[in-house]
Amino acid sequence: MHEDKPSQPAARRQISLWKRREDFFLGLIAIVLFLLFWETSVAQGWIKPLFVSSPSRIAKALAMMIADGSIWRDLRVSGLEFALGYGLAVIIGIPLGIMMGWYRRINAVLDPFVSALYATPRIALVPLIVIWFGIDLPSKVAIIFLSTVFPILVSTITGVRTIDRDFIKVARSFGANDRQLFLTLALPSSVPMLLTGLRLGLGHALIGIVVGEMLGANAGIGYMMSLAGATFQTDRVMVGLLIIAGSGMLLTQGLRLIERRFEMWRVDNRN
Repeated sequence: MHEDKPSQPAARRQISLWKRREDFFLGLIAIVLFLLFWETSVAQGWIKPLFVSSPSRIAKALAMMIADGSIWRDLRVSGLEFALGYGLAVIIGIPLGIMMGWYRRINAVLDPFVSALYATPRIALVPLIVIWFGIDLPSKVAIIFLSTVFPILVSTITGVRTIDRDFIKVARSFGANDRQLFLTLALPSSVPMLLTGLRLGLGHALIGIVVGEMLGANAGIGYMMSLAGATFQTDRVMVGLLIIAGSGMLLTQGLRLIERRFEMWRVDNRN
């Protein structure tokens, strides 16, 4: 009887940990099972490694790229392009979206241009961007910026416009000025859509990196994938793909953490 007592709190802790992190554990189990199935399919000859490689081959290719140092330059170049392009889109997209959503006349002037550019596939602008900026850093930043700014801009406009008009009337009746309305109503109300735009823009930015570097570059993850694909090095192509996917997952998780913090701030401001 005495020997069972220490095991009961441990069992409770394990159950509690599983309940708190159930989504994480289920996702981890699914990934492990998928990788095992993938490795087994290649080992058994069900799938040719030329087409999709295998987890072990990809791990070996990544280890070789780390050992010879070839991966670091590509990561540094793509990281710099992402930081500049995405950062510029955030700096321009959020303030412009707030102004277009809050001020009717500004929206009337800019909306035709935003609608036209938003409906235009950004890849169609790549030849012009290459002509204007060449194949160096500025062209990649421009491609990433154009791919990212419109999801952020449109989501911010929508967030500002979804403010309950009754709240504005009540605030006006109590003598609130434009600055107070903006800080206590417009900004908190637009936070969910604004952060949604940031997450959408993140995916577009990663696509912009790959597209820009594949069409014209001399370094970067997209360039590495293009070069490896042309020489049938599927392992290296998959390394680049996993780097892009993993970066997207990590950055999206970071934005989710920020979203939770802002959700608390938004509730506090409403109270």
